[in-house]
Amino acid sequence: MRKHYDFSQMKGIKNPYAKQLKQPITIRLDKDTIAYFKSLAAEIGIPYQNLINLYLRECATEEKKPSLKWSS
Repeated sequence: MRKHYDFSQMKGIKNPYAKQLKQPITIRLDKDTIAYFKSLAAEIGIPYQNLINLYLRECATEEKKPSLKWSS
């Protein structure tokens, strides 16, 4: 790459699709659930939030429904 490039005249343009990619949310999860995903993410080598997102996306695309069993 040339050392004499002048980037001072460039006009930065934000990615118009950036907001459509991901949406920040607040969610409360059990500590053991977070610990599970953190340890699994460390094994795989990706951030745990990405791993949770991948799992939730898989659930959504396959239209998985949770089986809820309430104990009496």
